[in-house]
Amino acid sequence: MNDSTTVARLTCDEPTARRLAAVLGESLDTEKAVCAAFVSADGAWQIAIHFRLPPDQAAVRALVKLAAHEEAAAAIRFEPVAAADWVRQSLAGLAPVRVGRFVVHGAHDRANVPTNAIAVEIEAGLAFGTGHHGTTRGCLAALDALTKRRRARNTLDIGTGSGVLAIATAKALRAAVVASDIDPSAVATARSNARLNRVASFLTFARAAGVTAPAIGRRRPYDLIFANILLGPLMRLAVPFARLSAPGACVVLSGLLPAQANGVIAIYQAQGLALTRRIVLAGWVTLVLQAPPHRRRAGLGGRKR
Repeated sequence: MNDSTTVARLTCDEPTARRLAAVLGESLDTEKAVCAAFVSADGAWQIAIHFRLPPDQAAVRALVKLAAHEEAAAAIRFEPVAAADWVRQSLAGLAPVRVGRFVVHGAHDRANVPTNAIAVEIEAGLAFGTGHHGTTRGCLAALDALTKRRRARNTLDIGTGSGVLAIATAKALRAAVVASDIDPSAVATARSNARLNRVASFLTFARAAGVTAPAIGRRRPYDLIFANILLGPLMRLAVPFARLSAPGACVVLSGLLPAQANGVIAIYQAQGLALTRRIVLAGWVTLVLQAPPHRRRAGLGGRKR
């Protein structure tokens, strides 16, 4: 790699950052460019795209315009940076996030975490997920409440990103977690974060779209399922999640705007899952649903427990 590379940066609102992170993550060739979305020290959301080779700036602006809007495409700026430093410099100022018993923090705040907290150290690197986003905080709030009432023995985390939810679950429950993501850089980052937090022995990682990874099917049924992703995949996963759920399992869904929540609830209710809690944080909705306590008909319940 050259001594300097190019980074494109954009300061924007949270929904735009979330949308751009999803679109750019799927559109960019990860061998040539990677994208990170994060909250800066002043509370503003930023997108940073690191290009290993000089980018076609017009093409990048066109992609940003398609994913967001013309103003975002015009505002994005390109600048040379030291090849190894851009992610570290971007994430160094992030403040810790506290949700219930959980504190998500970077290495720079390791010494400041309260001794009675469940500390999750995340160096987000090239994967989306520092704990600051409203969807992640909603899932952590759900996890904090659920683990006070029950103990899940087997958890699934779809769209794990940096691994924050999978790691938090493993730390709280000391039980098995299967975590997957469609993005290979996310899987690598999550696996590294699991080792950093000393819970790698509880976690199985897989690169997959949806629930297609063999490791997911082998470990069913699940007592707890997380999916912090996008509306389309959440709707398509209603039937698979019903099949993967143990009787009485909790399913936590996030990545939804308020206007989208009722439609998703209806689809999951049609599969027998009942809404037990709705969490709204920073304009995003997290839904907590519960599978029926009885055994489903053949083909939907997974193996016997």
